Amino acid sequence: MIGYDLPRTVEVGGTEYQIRTDYRPVLDVCSAWGDPELEDHEKLAAVLDIFYFSPGFGDMPPDHWQEALEKCRWFIDGGDQLGGRSPGPVVMDWEQDFPLIAAPVSRVYGGDIRAVPYDPQANQGGLHWWTFLSLYLEVGDCLFAQVVRLRDMRARGKKLDKQDREFYRRNRELIDLRTRYTEREKAFLKEWGAG
Repeated sequence: MIGYDLPRTVEVGGTEYQIRTDYRPVLDVCSAWGDPELEDHEKLAAVLDIFYFSPGFGDMPPDHWQEALEKCRWFIDGGDQLGGRSPGPVVMDWEQDFPLIAAPVSRVYGGDIRAVPYDPQANQGGLHWWTFLSLYLEVGDCLFAQVVRLRDMRARGKKLDKQDREFYRRNRELIDLRTRYTEREKAFLKEWGAG
């Protein structure tokens, strides 16, 4: 059966919970999950707090948290629509690359996705994450696609031609994925003259 609906709830432990489906909270989830300042239990709490909107979510028993996290991952991965892709090298970062992603996704959408009204307090409006993902998968040739292509080539150890080497040299700050350090690591690097 073809799934035409965009999910707005997920079931965890036999209870249905409303979720935040707009692309902005989902990107916040990705940002929280990658935050080096947070311990794993803090990341889990932040991710679940951002993703789940239901007032009763706070009463969820801790033994359901793993399932709640799995449902969050399922949603972020686009449900079953993307299939079981095998992971390759990391070639993008939602937080770092969003400025490069917004324009081509907006072009495919036919308007600026950042202008789509969303009320986070009421969890109303917005652009559903699965719609955003569909648009993202159709961006085609653009600066972001060039950046990802070069990241992939470099990660796989492929030789860049002269034109690609020049593009990389001129756009290194866009192409290189930034390492995210904790404040303690930043202080250590600064102390040793590397920060």
